[in-house]
Amino acid sequence: MFDSAKILGVKISKLDLKSSKLLVVNLLSVGGQHKVFTPNPEMLVDARKDSYFRRVLNSSDLNICDGHGIKFLSKEHLTIIHGVDFMLDVCKIAEQKKCSVFFLGSGSEEVLKKMKNRLKLKFPELRIAGSDSGLKLEVQQTGTHKMMLKYDEKENEEVLQKIKASKAQIVFVAFGHNKQEKWIYENLPKLSNVKLFMGVGGSFDFLSGKVKRAPKIMRKVGLEWLYRLITQPKRFARIFKATITFSFLKIFRNN
Repeated sequence: MFDSAKILGVKISKLDLKSSKLLVVNLLSVGGQHKVFTPNPEMLVDARKDSYFRRVLNSSDLNICDGHGIKFLSKEHLTIIHGVDFMLDVCKIAEQKKCSVFFLGSGSEEVLKKMKNRLKLKFPELRIAGSDSGLKLEVQQTGTHKMMLKYDEKENEEVLQKIKASKAQIVFVAFGHNKQEKWIYENLPKLSNVKLFMGVGGSFDFLSGKVKRAPKIMRKVGLEWLYRLITQPKRFARIFKATITFSFLKIFRNN
């Protein structure tokens, strides 16, 4: 388990990038199954009011700090590691260790095709065992502080069988936060061939070129949220939650 700080009830790794990559190498070398999640401020806000989501996040073997807001408002020494960048790091590790990978999610076969083509150019020896655009998932409230994941069991079983047949050792899951982490948590025991699961949010869209990332300088100074607000104004509610709501909870109600 990683050395961690607790932010709004969720463990966030104190490891720097080099140590985080070494941990992934070690996780792939030892037995068992492992999870990597990428908590950002929005996820921490949601986890505060969803005890199940919080439990799922805290079950991870590594929770990287994916957000300047988390680092800025924390008294701990945290290293910002963006999820999409760490996904590329894990792909590099997979290429070096000859571990096969599977891409699940995005909802678009076209996105998956473009992403895989780009990844093969960047990592020529990467073993891509397969991919699937995913299944329909919903999060439904079942209690005051609990949101459960709902999906069609038959459709889910088809996805599981596809992953099993691929014999992939690493699965990247892009269902969007909350859904992907819960899906991994619930289905990990059914996929004994998989050594490492990673929730990657919108990374497939970025890596396929469907969505442009903010300029490096904006990412470096923590203004990626502003770029996304300008280019995707429909995300206003989510950005408000990740900036204003998170800051309020962290400063005034940090429990």
